[in-house]
Amino acid sequence: MNIHLPDLKIYRNRLENKGLALPLKTVPFFPDGILAALPSGEGCQKAAWPWCEQTNPNLYGSKNSWPKISIITPSYNQGAFLEETIRSILLQNYPNLEYIIIDGGSTDNTAQILEKYSPWISYWHSLKDEGQSNAINMGFSLASGDYYAWINSDDFYLKDIFKLIADTFLDSNAKFVYGYAYELDVTSKSMTLIRVPPLQDYFLKIPTLLQSSTFWCSEIHVPIWEEMHCAMDYELWLRLVKGNKRRRIRLPLSVAQKHEDAKTYDPKMAIKWKEDQQRMWAENAHGIVHEWKRIKFFNRIRMKLYALLKIL
Repeated sequence: MNIHLPDLKIYRNRLENKGLALPLKTVPFFPDGILAALPSGEGCQKAAWPWCEQTNPNLYGSKNSWPKISIITPSYNQGAFLEETIRSILLQNYPNLEYIIIDGGSTDNTAQILEKYSPWISYWHSLKDEGQSNAINMGFSLASGDYYAWINSDDFYLKDIFKLIADTFLDSNAKFVYGYAYELDVTSKSMTLIRVPPLQDYFLKIPTLLQSSTFWCSEIHVPIWEEMHCAMDYELWLRLVKGNKRRRIRLPLSVAQKHEDAKTYDPKMAIKWKEDQQRMWAENAHGIVHEWKRIKFFNRIRMKLYALLKIL
């Protein structure tokens, strides 16, 4: 397979050579809640998560030790959404959290937002990079958690989900945990729940996972293929998920925002999506899938059965 993956140790060493001390600091935990400690957000006139609500610290009980969760946010000129993303992570007030933001040198108000929340972020920088996939890899090169995830700077997590994720990993011994998500149309303000069927290796080529609602054990992590411009998550699942125990949470974990500049919805990105597909299914990559028709046929039957049995 001719997929060129970077050595994350090289990225980490470059940053260490510039003076970065590892492991990174964790996000401070506030026994009485973090909301009062954070600066007022631009959306704090909204009486809703993640502006004027927080996870109740009592949710974590008296347990002294929680597995570390590392969250990466790649960012570039998403200042209109970034603060919401940051607050949705910090307001979880998870007791053992590492939060890393890699910004590609944004020219909007991103730097001001990052400075504003800097005391509660494990690490951030705003420097020119090689794109989203490169930023994600750079972030993971610094991560030291037990469980990993990345969330883009125009999406956000729902309330209380870090506790749910940690409990699910601990109770199930799964290596990969995933759930549902809401799609929020920024223009119409309409919200749609997107459900994900149970993952089966045979159907992994059918894109069903919702990137913002996925978490995995650090021990199975592999780098992002940086030639992927749009489908980096879909391609990653093909290498990361197969053969590993997984657990589905039948609840929404995040909100993916639909807006005109998002790669998934921007018509100008159609060429990049096509290039990713051609690169991914080339003979020297994942290979030509000769049984596409068969996979899609059985998937239609599977989805009808899931609907009938109320598995979705």
